[in-house]
Amino acid sequence: MTVVRDAHVRDMTSVELYRVLALRSQVFVVEQACVYQDLDGRDLDDGARQLWLEADGGDVVVTARLLPEPGPGGGTRIGRVATAQASRGLGLAGRLLDHALATSEGPWVLDAQAHLADWYAGYGFAVCGEEFLDDGIPHVPMRRPVG
Repeated sequence: MTVVRDAHVRDMTSVELYRVLALRSQVFVVEQACVYQDLDGRDLDDGARQLWLEADGGDVVVTARLLPEPGPGGGTRIGRVATAQASRGLGLAGRLLDHALATSEGPWVLDAQAHLADWYAGYGFAVCGEEFLDDGIPHVPMRRPVG
């Protein structure tokens, strides 16, 4: 069984934060072999929210970060979506994305790894720009309008 958690960094316990950041590091740095600075300072932004699914025993199996999107139209940027390898294919990332969409303001934007564009399309996102490389991995910008 998993429980949805949703908090700003300042409201998380040190163990919760550690487990969220450990999962992000495992997926983005170790598995994808991308040496980059995951801790970009944005986790501390006033409007930033950490979302995660916590399994029995406290393990974080899926995580995501929500940030207010600046500029005209505003909305929410969804990022740092990561699923533990053993939890993939179980619908857990979709459950967390449903929570993100239900508890934040649209329009929603994200930069999806290109191979996941169809998965995000199933949640109403559409590609809205050209493919680009981020740390050598093809990504596409995507947007989901309000309504």
